[in-house]
This record gives sequence, structure tokens and C-alpha cells, in this order.
Amino acid sequence: MGVLKGVIDIGTNDAGMTTIGLNMYLAAGLAALLFWLGNWTVDKVRFLREKCIPAPLVGGLYFAIVNTALTASGVLTISFNDTLQSFFMLVFFCTVGFTVSIPILKSGGKNIIIMLLLATVMTFLQNFLGGGLMAAFGQDPRLGVAAGSTALIGGPGTAAAFGATMDAPFDQGGYNMGGTGTIVGVTAAVFGLVMGSIMGGPTAYRRIKQFNLKSTEAALEGGEDGESFTTTGGAFTHAAMLLAVAIGIGQLVSVGLKAATGITLPGYIGAMLVAACMRNINDARGKKFPGEEIDTVGGLSLNLFLAMAMMSLKLWQLVDLALPLIVALLAQIVLMYLFSYYVVFNVMGKNYNAAVQTAGFIGFAMGATSNAMANMQAITKQYGPAREAYFVIPMVGGLFIDFVNAAVITGFLNWWTP
Repeated sequence: MGVLKGVIDIGTNDAGMTTIGLNMYLAAGLAALLFWLGNWTVDKVRFLREKCIPAPLVGGLYFAIVNTALTASGVLTISFNDTLQSFFMLVFFCTVGFTVSIPILKSGGKNIIIMLLLATVMTFLQNFLGGGLMAAFGQDPRLGVAAGSTALIGGPGTAAAFGATMDAPFDQGGYNMGGTGTIVGVTAAVFGLVMGSIMGGPTAYRRIKQFNLKSTEAALEGGEDGESFTTTGGAFTHAAMLLAVAIGIGQLVSVGLKAATGITLPGYIGAMLVAACMRNINDARGKKFPGEEIDTVGGLSLNLFLAMAMMSLKLWQLVDLALPLIVALLAQIVLMYLFSYYVVFNVMGKNYNAAVQTAGFIGFAMGATSNAMANMQAITKQYGPAREAYFVIPMVGGLFIDFVNAAVITGFLNWWTP
């Protein structure tokens, strides 16, 4: 195997088990193959498709299960260089920063601000609940943060990204959680994706029936399919250059923020902030912005990042955390139902749009914006359109709450780190 040295490294660990290490390029190629496998599985399995379970999570889980079985049996263990995983994470969150437009926020009026405030309250509640329960079981309360707003409001991407920061040693800017941050966070995120889909529709349906609510808007013509767009090579080049500049300057911003505050922040925060500034400067100057192209690059990066994050999961580390994690996640379900049913619906106006937004809130606050949109689509298909909900929920769940959540997570982690 000498000719493959540096690409596939074979050795033995302290326990005498064979180890196989993949370099970063081979790891990225394997992640792409697992994405395709996950995509095929989601297409074939109705439950996964209906619950909007992301393909890279499914594909990466195949690898994690096989690696866990091999490790548990003492045969061998597989690891890989995660350099490109960190790169894809950085690119994705930079593209999220480019979606933050102040004019868009203003055009949404007070409802976007109200929904953002509700989502912010939920980030605190999820982390207090999760951390408190973990502490009650004698576990690290930071695991409750990993299974709290990191996984639920944040979704799989944030869970994997912050998980890497949680698990990194102190001298590398992390929280020294030894691998448990990622596995707990991603496990909770997958659970949230499923429960967010299961809970959203029935909760809104109950309110609609209780108050005999119905849509007062005319149906949209022509649908709302945004899956395709027309572009050019020049537009993609423009998008790539904007991302490169934002990521480069963002590194300086991240270093400056840490030096100024003394707080450990995720590596992508600087890039997100610079991207948001660049986007709004561009909008103020009235220049054309390659939004679709940047979104496409973001989607590509997220898929590869999530697949690699799932590949790296050490599922055998969950054994000692099984009971505390199950209790914490069940408590999160109760919290979400009570908050959405009694608070979100009433605060947002106790009308049809409020009911649809309640379903959307559950979707993104328990999993992802894609869940939120699927929940709302299921309701509006039966009871009629709700344009306000279709504007407010993506703006909050897909854009603005990410910034708030990153700050809240960082605060809780620093507070509970010994």
C-alpha cells in the first residue's frame, strides 16, 4: 500500500485495532457518493421523503453505521481528514450571510420582527431546558445546548458546525467536549426534523378547526416553483469572487472579534458578517446581485458538509447518553407544542395566517426551513393561501434567526464551560 501513502493511511491504534485514514480529497469524493446514495434512498422511502429528511444526512448515516459496526466488533475504524468539511461549512454560512438584506427586513414590517422575537425566546428556552435536564442527570449541561437550539432552531448544519467547535480542544478555540458535541447535536437535529414535520400540521389544524378559520386570499396563479433559473458563467464567477472576498476578510473579523470580546465564536461568524455588509452595500448602490448563483453554491457546500459531518459521527459514544438525551428531546417536544399553540398563534394574530405561521414556526424551530415550508404547504393546499406566512417564515427561519442563534449558543457554551 506504499503507493497510496498520503491518500489512504493504514495503521494501528493504542487498542491494537486497524485504522484506515482517508485524505481530504478522498473524503470529499466519498461524501459526494454518499449524497447520491442518500438521494436515492429518500426518493425510494416515502417516510423520508414526506418528512423532508435531507439526503446527505441519510447517506452519511450509512457510513456512520458501518463504521460503528466495524469499530464495535474490533475489526477496524475509519477516519478522514476533515479540512474540506470545514471549508464547505465556511462557504455555506457565508452564503447565508449574503441573504441578509435590510430592505427585505423592513418590507416585512412588524410581523417579521415579532416572529424573530418569538424565535429568539425559543432559543433561550430550548437551551435552558436542555442544559438543565442534562445537569439533572449528572451530564455536561453543554450537551443540552448541543441538543437545544443548536440542533433544533439551528438544524443539522448548525449542529454539525457548532459540534466541531464544541469538540475541538481549548487551545484550538473549542470547548473540549471530546466528540460528544457533534454526535448529540446531529442526533437531536435528525430527531427534530422528523418531529417538526409530524407536529406542525396537526397543531395548526387544531387551531383552524377551533376558530373555524379560513383563507381570505385568492389562489396564486402559475405556482411558486423556484427550482430553476437562467444564469451565465460570468454571474457564477461574480458570485465566487464575492464569496472569496467575504471569507478572506471574514477571517480577520473573526480574529478581531475574539480578541476584542474574549468570547469563542464559530469560525464562520466573521464571513457571515462581512457577507451581510457586502450585500447591503451592493443593494444601496443599486447593483445587480447574483443571489441565485450564491444560493446554488451554498446548497452544494451544505450537501457535502453535512455528508462529511455524518460520516464523522462516532455513534458508539451515544451509549452513555441515551437516557438523558431521550428525556431532553421528549421535553423539547412538550415545550414546542405549548409555546407554539398558546404563544405563537395568539401573538401572531389568532387568524388563519397565524395558524399557518404556527405550523411554519414548529417546522423551523424543530428542524429546518424546508420543514416549515412543507408544513405550510400542506395546510394552504387544503385551506387556501397565506401569503404573509410564506414571506415571514422563510425570512426569520431561513435567515435572521441564524445570527441570533449563533450568539445565544455561544453565550450558553461560554457560561457553562468550566
